[in-house]
Amino acid sequence: MKFTYNKLRGRIIEKYGTHERFSKALGISKNSLSLKINGKTGFSQADIVKWCELLDLDVDEIGEYFFD
Repeated sequence: MKFTYNKLRGRIIEKYGTHERFSKALGISKNSLSLKINGKTGFSQADIVKWCELLDLDVDEIGEYFFD
């Protein structure tokens, strides 16, 4: 199954300005962030929780950002 993360990408830019700043806030490399938002590696439940906290997403928004 292929997911698109366009809305997630937009939220990252909206809140952090760049993917690099967001990767620093997450404590991961820019490459690791890129692999996740380009669908090369998956998101763990812990990833989703942390990303939601940093991006100010509510639980009811998870589907539209991570499973579209």
